[in-house]
Amino acid sequence: MLRIAVPNKGSLSEPAAAMLHEAGYRQRKDRRELVLIDSDNQVEFFYLRPRDIAIYVGSGRLDIGITGRDLLLDSGAEAEEIMELGFAASTLRYATRPGSVRDVRKFGGLSIATSFAGVVTAHLAEHGVNASVVHLDGAVETAIQLGVAEVIADVVETGTTLRNAGLEIIGEPILESEAVVIRRAGEDGEEEDPKVRQFLRRLQGVLVARRYVMMDYDIRAELVDKAVSLTPGLESPTVSPLHDQGWVAVRSMVPVQDAQRIMDELYDLGARAILSTGIHAARL
Repeated sequence: MLRIAVPNKGSLSEPAAAMLHEAGYRQRKDRRELVLIDSDNQVEFFYLRPRDIAIYVGSGRLDIGITGRDLLLDSGAEAEEIMELGFAASTLRYATRPGSVRDVRKFGGLSIATSFAGVVTAHLAEHGVNASVVHLDGAVETAIQLGVAEVIADVVETGTTLRNAGLEIIGEPILESEAVVIRRAGEDGEEEDPKVRQFLRRLQGVLVARRYVMMDYDIRAELVDKAVSLTPGLESPTVSPLHDQGWVAVRSMVPVQDAQRIMDELYDLGARAILSTGIHAARL
């Protein structure tokens, strides 16, 4: 049975559960539930603190897990990223009071407060900076006001929290993060458990289904080449003759963000009965 670690709370939890549900796996109905067995799919889910998931996977206690790239790298665990999941995007950035030091190379001798001490320490070392890193478990934006540090490093989505605290983001991002699937480091992908490969294919299918819609339309046969140039699909569209001579039906996958524009262009070209429908699952 495949043993998978899933975030039990925070910004990763609900999107991860939704993706797993879309991939056909059972998910817990009670947040107090710590273990769930999906016997139909031969999977056992363990709901853990996001920060701990890399430790469990890296130790080999669990086969794979879903966590944030930032949490994986900060943990120092013997685990590695094997798939990006496209949600919970964020950046780790430095911030300080306006008018203060603005260059990471000038941080020498300063104190930097963060919840990601491992990542920040490594980033400072890359730049040859000798600074003191203060580890805090949360609300690091108050560290400067309380005199704990001169600079903070925190996860930024919109920057509103930092601006409200009177702080200014400085420098380039330390790290760009999102939700990822991880496994124990050093495992041979070619010898990977078939259940792991199936799990990854299912998640990949969800990602494809979220990025594309299926578009159907009718077009005169002499205009097919122009229409297909607008809807090339992933490999090639399906073109079928209609009962009315001179007309064909075309079916193709198109990126969801371009769907409305493509429908307009197809209509202007002469296509009719243009339909766009969601994709619930995919295997490529």
